[in-house]
Amino acid sequence: DGSRLPLVITPDGTALVEPEDAELAARVGLATTPTADFYDLVVVGGGPAGLGAAVYGASEGLRTVLVERSATGGQAGQSSRIENYLGFPDGVSGSQLTERARRQAARFGAEILTAREVTGLEVNGAARTVLFSDGSAVSAHSVILATGVSYRQLDAPGLAGLTGCGVFYGSALTEASACQGHNVYIVGGANSAGQAALYLARGAKSVTLLVRGPSLSASMSHYLVQQIEDAPNVFVRTGTVLDAAHGSEHLEQLTLRDVASGHTELVDAHWLFVFIGAAPLTGWLEGTVLRDGRGFIMAGPDLTPDGRPPADWDLDRPPYHLETNVPGVFVAGDARSESAKRVASAVGEGAMAVMLVHRYLEQS
Repeated sequence: DGSRLPLVITPDGTALVEPEDAELAARVGLATTPTADFYDLVVVGGGPAGLGAAVYGASEGLRTVLVERSATGGQAGQSSRIENYLGFPDGVSGSQLTERARRQAARFGAEILTAREVTGLEVNGAARTVLFSDGSAVSAHSVILATGVSYRQLDAPGLAGLTGCGVFYGSALTEASACQGHNVYIVGGANSAGQAALYLARGAKSVTLLVRGPSLSASMSHYLVQQIEDAPNVFVRTGTVLDAAHGSEHLEQLTLRDVASGHTELVDAHWLFVFIGAAPLTGWLEGTVLRDGRGFIMAGPDLTPDGRPPADWDLDRPPYHLETNVPGVFVAGDARSESAKRVASAVGEGAMAVMLVHRYLEQS
């Protein structure tokens, strides 16, 4: 009757009404339950850092399980094209890169659990226990936190009601075909915004980047800036912010404001993509793992600015480079305070964290 959606019909004819993510994942053959109660390593998060950690952990003999709340790939998996990743001179889509990494981790024997939301972390003697939203848990000698970040929401009148109806956060892949021949606007001046602009420009009539700052060079890689300058249908409006979105059932117009003069302009627009940075997914670590003022996880030297170990640190050594204030719990990728926010560095940190896990286990 349309009042209870989504309705999913499985190949055997079973009707699932408003299924939970875990139920749907299990129906399509994805693993959602760990096969053991205890592992050498639990990796939380399935983006490049988590997948890198799973590949290196499993390939080096650690009993490894990776836990992901939705699908592996993270934000990188939604990127339309990554051109500066080592070994791919012609570029590669984020989904291709991360799917290869997922298969690689599975081939080495890492368990990959999807549709499992992690809600807490406990220290139980030598064990580190990861708690799930359904009340279950899994324990290990060590944990690597690779939870990544989520897209920040733009707070402007009219946007909330039009999200999904012409207004999108992050990935431009799924909506690209619908933008054919239309004028598209993108808010943001970092690499993800530039990659999306070039991807959408293949079919869109025009793509306009709205950038608050005076230029792209401060926040975007040089190669992307050059490609945007060379693209005939990609335009950049610096010193411009979005004041409001207008439309009834779909986005129809945007109100733009010049930062310097305060002058506003109403433009016709049916598609808007927002890339204004991201916030770390670390709220569930409150009271356990130290974070900075923005919620990013602190590790290594950041924990010992005065040369003294963090409070409650009971080992006779300082934390390892990617180790948090909880011994045996490490962080890798975008969730780490002052991280590079690049796919290559995230993968490298995942591998490095595994090396430090080995060192921790040898000394435990």
